[in-house]
Amino acid sequence: MNNMPPSSPFDFEVINTIRTVSADMVQAANSGHPGAPMGCAPMAHVLFSRHLRCNPKNSSWFNRDRFLMSNGHGCALQYTLLHLMGYDLTLEDLRQFRQLDSRTPGHPENHVTDGIEVTTGPLGQGFSNAVGFAIAEAHLAATFNRDGFSIIDNHTYVLAGDGCLQEGVASEAASLAGHLKLGNLIVLYDDNHIQIDGDTALGFSEDVVKRFEAYGWHTLVVEDGDEDLDAIDRALTEAKRVTDKPTLIKVRTTIGFGSSKAGTEKVHGAPLGADDLAAVKSAFGRDPTQSFVVPEAVREFYAQLCATGEQRDAAWSKLFADYKTKHPAEASELERRIAGKLPDNWRQHLPTYTPNDAAIATRKLSETVIAQLADNLPELVGGSADLTHSNLTHWKSAVDFQAADSKIGNPSGRYLRFGVREHGMAAILNGLAAYGAVIPFGATFLNFISYALGAVRLSALSEERVLYIMTHDSIGLGEDGPTHQPIETLASLRALPNINVIRPADGNEVSAAYVTALESTNTPTVICLTRQNICQLPGSSIEKALRGAYVLDNDPAEPQIVLVGTGSEVEICLDAAAALAKLSLQARVVSMPSWELFDAQPESYRQSVFPVGVPVLSVEALSTFGWQKYAHTQVGMSTFGASAPYKQVYKHFGITSENVAEKAQLTITYYRTHPVPNLVEKPF
Repeated sequence: MNNMPPSSPFDFEVINTIRTVSADMVQAANSGHPGAPMGCAPMAHVLFSRHLRCNPKNSSWFNRDRFLMSNGHGCALQYTLLHLMGYDLTLEDLRQFRQLDSRTPGHPENHVTDGIEVTTGPLGQGFSNAVGFAIAEAHLAATFNRDGFSIIDNHTYVLAGDGCLQEGVASEAASLAGHLKLGNLIVLYDDNHIQIDGDTALGFSEDVVKRFEAYGWHTLVVEDGDEDLDAIDRALTEAKRVTDKPTLIKVRTTIGFGSSKAGTEKVHGAPLGADDLAAVKSAFGRDPTQSFVVPEAVREFYAQLCATGEQRDAAWSKLFADYKTKHPAEASELERRIAGKLPDNWRQHLPTYTPNDAAIATRKLSETVIAQLADNLPELVGGSADLTHSNLTHWKSAVDFQAADSKIGNPSGRYLRFGVREHGMAAILNGLAAYGAVIPFGATFLNFISYALGAVRLSALSEERVLYIMTHDSIGLGEDGPTHQPIETLASLRALPNINVIRPADGNEVSAAYVTALESTNTPTVICLTRQNICQLPGSSIEKALRGAYVLDNDPAEPQIVLVGTGSEVEICLDAAAALAKLSLQARVVSMPSWELFDAQPESYRQSVFPVGVPVLSVEALSTFGWQKYAHTQVGMSTFGASAPYKQVYKHFGITSENVAEKAQLTITYYRTHPVPNLVEKPF
């Protein structure tokens, strides 16, 4: 690719440029991690200069190789390489490392910096995202490639450290990757024996290579990652030849190579210091008084790599044009999916309901929506964390995504068996979404999204369209008891920025939840679904539910109180309102499937739902935390649940129409002599 012999002196000129510029970034910021960039520079240079297929002038080229830096604290390395390669990242951007509003934040963020594929930093997440990338590539290749047209054939490369491989999320994802035989996935493991506390021997003495062999990975070892560029090159070349297993390449490196503190934790998370950095530059033949120096020969070398990338992109575009001529339907479908555009009239497949329809659990209603959408929305890909028959996420025509020789599915399949790996599942979903051309979903019990919350947070931060289908959404779970009954879960999810949390109360609201999830292209959505049957609401509709909260039918002209609920508790509110009516007390009933959707409505609409001067009582069979924003009084949970049939559990905790009616009477009486705070108005 570069027409240069391996391990030439010039290679080390480039490597030392990467090392010194990366260290300059950390020194200028007086914050960051110089050790990993200095130790990983040789393997990163070999990867970027000899193997990575990309076009820095078109960073969204669909068939590019993907590079993910899982140990994101070492991002100075990645930023330096992106700058050298010709991405939209200037030398001034490098000087602004870790500064406010810069394009070089302290950990890589995919919506901030050109060339960053995913937001990484929490260790193990990028590694796990890469498994999603590899699944997406294998699935799309099996779906769209035709004889003579390898339209999709990229590799996913990961740089990961000891910390990534200690995190459980990476173990979950690695296990699944080995099972699925993802031969397009190659991980460079920076084995430098150092973490924040000191030598990894303090708490990490396992044989990582043997562990990955047990997972079903192909493994290679480079003993000298500081100097032996040929060995790194050979390992990457061999890894690409292995197509039926993912590959882990353990590369032994020296953290902070060249520093007086090399090989110690002192170069992990602090600048080198002016004197040490000057000594490093002198040792590498650089002027110690100058910073951010990129020799012209180094810049020209990487400019050639950029030109080669442009040529590869152009060749692919020509191939795709020929593909479009011979396979127009497939090409059109792939273009639509890459653009993120939903099929025309997709909403017409959504079911609707009236109060005359039978009472059905919302997880069952969700199953109906999935069945209706799956065959008309071919980019919908996902599955369950070993709860398929409880989550009801498998549709009739679904084929499992499995290795080609598995006899239980194939790579063109769209149903993913995540196994009991909730955290790994969520992180893999982020990778699937970031790759593009698929819309991923994952399912488990709502309580167990807590296992996955680190990855869910990154879904929101990364602005990825991910669907989390969470069933068994309250104490209505019943007999499994408090270990399985979510209490605080919705509150923790609602506290996240940029996420839709939807707890539908009937079939129309379930359909609306999927509209929101699929049309929110930059926001993940959590759909919370009941185990128990609930009625179809009077006056509900998809359109009303999309506003987050709305007034149900039979609304009194002058309500004395508003009863607001979500999910299964809306029915309780209706029964309580009927009981109050017998006492000549008028109650409005509001279904509020989504706080986030409601908060996005104009104030005039919000006040039409919750009128000024009318007290509000909320009812939800989960923690009352946060409801103070909308309701003056709350009925809900302040303890963990209990093990019993769900109706007994509801009665035991007072989440009944009788208790709601009693609380409503007390609330009405209190506010007859006290002013009713306006909770809807925003003062600023």
